[in-house]
Amino acid sequence: MLDGPAAVRVDRPRYEGANIRTWIGFKHFMYLVEEGVLQYFRERGLGARSLYQEHGLGLEVVEFSAQLPHLLEVDDEVEVVVDTAPRQKPGHGLALVAQLFLLRDGERHLALKGKLRVALVREEHPPATAPAPEAVLPFVVDGVDGLADAGGEPLAIAPGQSVEDVLSPAGSNAFVWSWQIPYFYCHFSNRLQSSGYVRAMEEVTDRFLRDRGLQIGTILRERAWIPVVSRAKVHMLADAYMEEVVHTVFTVQDMIKDISYTATVDHYVQRGDQLVRTATGTIMHGYAYSRGERAGTVASIDPATAALLLGEA
Repeated sequence: MLDGPAAVRVDRPRYEGANIRTWIGFKHFMYLVEEGVLQYFRERGLGARSLYQEHGLGLEVVEFSAQLPHLLEVDDEVEVVVDTAPRQKPGHGLALVAQLFLLRDGERHLALKGKLRVALVREEHPPATAPAPEAVLPFVVDGVDGLADAGGEPLAIAPGQSVEDVLSPAGSNAFVWSWQIPYFYCHFSNRLQSSGYVRAMEEVTDRFLRDRGLQIGTILRERAWIPVVSRAKVHMLADAYMEEVVHTVFTVQDMIKDISYTATVDHYVQRGDQLVRTATGTIMHGYAYSRGERAGTVASIDPATAALLLGEA
């Protein structure tokens, strides 16, 4: 266990995340918390740079589950609080809890509540390999698939089958997007990082909506709706490497009344005649009005839109 008080960091969301009005998109909430995680390790004398340069260990957020109860805007000041979780499971990495508070007009509003797990991965070709500090030894793994709840059985690709045949069989409502891992989504020269999966989650959602005739730009112009995310989760199961092709599967699972829907997001890489699942996740998605008197309020999803989301149209 790593001793010490909670790490507290005051920050602001990045301008890049303000895509509609001055509202900040969900992935930038998660980026702010990731900065808090780095602060947590730095305050314990175990910054990501020293872990790598002295011990050959790559600090990786391997799981991040977030609830987003409050919006953030450009220029907002936020307080990120990251602490050791009260319960730890051996072999699962270091469990952390996080909160993100909006500081505005003398008030403090909870904008994110999250749970994370961090692993320290033995990297290839490190600059040094001094023994890991005793405090972090329980969290050191040879690869992400070395964690107790990682791995899993791969999917077989039978002769004559395509990746799409396996991942989006008829009637499944699954949408598949294939993409090659760029170097700027990676950590330590070769491994796809957690925030790369967060970015892929946002992009596959956009591509799915376009495929279903619910293009964000069109819906914005015609209905003044914008997509909003109230929950998101990414869980890494195995390493994926730079320039591998990731097959990301987006599947809407349920409608929650008429205000939101939940979807699973699974990521696979093909190795030989098998598909290895490298990460999984979930997202809860809905719509809000972007202009007019109802700006910022929740929009009701009509039956026709729900049918498109569920593949029933």
